[in-house]
Amino acid sequence: MMNVMSKITGTARSLAKEASHDRIVDAAARAIRRSGYNGTGVADIMKEAGLTHGAFYAHFASREAMLAEAADRAGAESNAAAVKVLAKAPPDQALRTLVEAYLSKAHLESIETGCPVSALGSEMPRQSPEVRRAATSRIKEMVDLVARQMPDWGQPSAHERALAAVAAMVGTLVLARAVDDPALSDALCAATIESLTPPAA
Repeated sequence: MMNVMSKITGTARSLAKEASHDRIVDAAARAIRRSGYNGTGVADIMKEAGLTHGAFYAHFASREAMLAEAADRAGAESNAAAVKVLAKAPPDQALRTLVEAYLSKAHLESIETGCPVSALGSEMPRQSPEVRRAATSRIKEMVDLVARQMPDWGQPSAHERALAAVAAMVGTLVLARAVDDPALSDALCAATIESLTPPAA
């Protein structure tokens, strides 16, 4: 009986620790997009997750380990959102629908929950190898997702066009967020949408 109780208690503790870990990573994934890597402190993350600062090292070996998981989570969330957008689009409109969603006003204003590449790209060269590795993996996933929407998917040309499309999408979102002129911001997004997905003849 004691062994059974011990196993139940151990399982409950393990599940509680897993849930706490998940809350920390969720909080960190939002924080890095909101405040940048350098503006994301351990104490603030733990407070947002509803945990004490002292509990941090029960979950992560270092701040960089937490940031790597946060970068991975943020990228996964962004790519999952893109998949949801594509699931609702007619196949012949998939690419345009994806680009329009990425460059939409809603995404422009949702830096904390949006694409981490556009929010954090300029900071990436100064991050640790583990953070960069996590982000790179998700960027490759994003490129592959775009490539699969190309009419010539499976050919090298589709991958090349996807690389250019992702670079244009991310760059446009960075610029559209940077300027203080709403009309210019809208024009940047509209020009990129038309450039990447011209209307069918």
